[in-house]
Amino acid sequence: MGSSTASSAAASITASTASGAGLHIVRQLQANCERPFSDARSMPPAVYTSPDFLALEQERIFRREWLCVGRASALAEAGNYLTADIDGQPIVVLRDEHLALKAFSNVCLHRMSVLLEGRGNTRRIVCPYHAWNYTLDGQLHGAPMMEHQSGFCKENYRLPTVRCETWQGWIYVTLDPDAPPVAQQLAGLTDLIADYGMTDYKETFYEEHVWDTNWKILAENFMESYHLPMLHRATVGPHSRLDEMECPPGSDAFNYHWITKEASLPIGQAHPDNRRLQGHWRKTTALLAIYPTHLVTLTPGYFWYLVLQPLGTSRVHIRFGGGLAPEFIADPLATQYMASLKELLDAVNEEDRRGVQAVFRGVQAPLAKPGHLSHLERPNYDFAHYLAQQLA
Repeated sequence: MGSSTASSAAASITASTASGAGLHIVRQLQANCERPFSDARSMPPAVYTSPDFLALEQERIFRREWLCVGRASALAEAGNYLTADIDGQPIVVLRDEHLALKAFSNVCLHRMSVLLEGRGNTRRIVCPYHAWNYTLDGQLHGAPMMEHQSGFCKENYRLPTVRCETWQGWIYVTLDPDAPPVAQQLAGLTDLIADYGMTDYKETFYEEHVWDTNWKILAENFMESYHLPMLHRATVGPHSRLDEMECPPGSDAFNYHWITKEASLPIGQAHPDNRRLQGHWRKTTALLAIYPTHLVTLTPGYFWYLVLQPLGTSRVHIRFGGGLAPEFIADPLATQYMASLKELLDAVNEEDRRGVQAVFRGVQAPLAKPGHLSHLERPNYDFAHYLAQQLA
């Protein structure tokens, strides 16, 4: 057997072994999910710590699902763009000259450099390596000195498109050409939150962070409010009564729960000019977990969100943003409201960071094992079922 053949065979065996190890953990998860909710347990530790399990997630979830990348209101003008990465595929989402949202591969068609970074505004997509540049519809516009190559035809170069859709003011992308429309998958959630009018909420801040935990631990932390009185005892905990929380069963594409309470901030309740929400809904917060990685706290006056991307098993990249309902944007005290919201959320985030990093340390312990879930952790039970179904 030649060296190249032997190397290929070894690589195949390694890949097969890794896949087998990941599927073994999936079977453990499935067995866990067979329990009724009344006897439900948290997920096995290997779900969070195994690189083989993460490889299955990349293959069977991140390459196939609709993934949120941000808020459409952040790309209000022609040339505004944001960048993201889907399982190693850099993408750019932008407003073209006709104010349509477009998504493309963010890789130059010359020597394959990444084109744009972060967020910004541009008239042309210019490669930082050799200055090949593209219009906002992805067509190659200029390629310095390439006229000397007789085989080169500029018209043959156009950035590959990526499917891009909006729902409730959010931008979603997918690499799967066959994925059903995102609005179709989330139709049930659209009906549940229709009166909030989330499409018209405006993003007023945006940041990116990296935390030292597994992406699913952070997702699960968002999905349940059982931890609020303890972990957030210095911030929102005193305003969070466990007996006010409702955790209905979720759906195949999302889960949610409700909290009706007197808010700690004026913007946590409906503005006097809000005519959309009536009765107890004027004081009700919806916590939405849209699979796999889009997490939204939606109140009558403001929203905030996390969009997660795994960086291996032990680190997670976080897109963190938020803003106000239109009535509070129009209020003379809007700037003050934005500042108080950001101050509160920064404190809450710091509490959550300590909590989820402590959980990740714990799941790596040799004696760690799943415990029973509370009735307020129904969303976590549904999330485990989603993972098991997608990975099986």
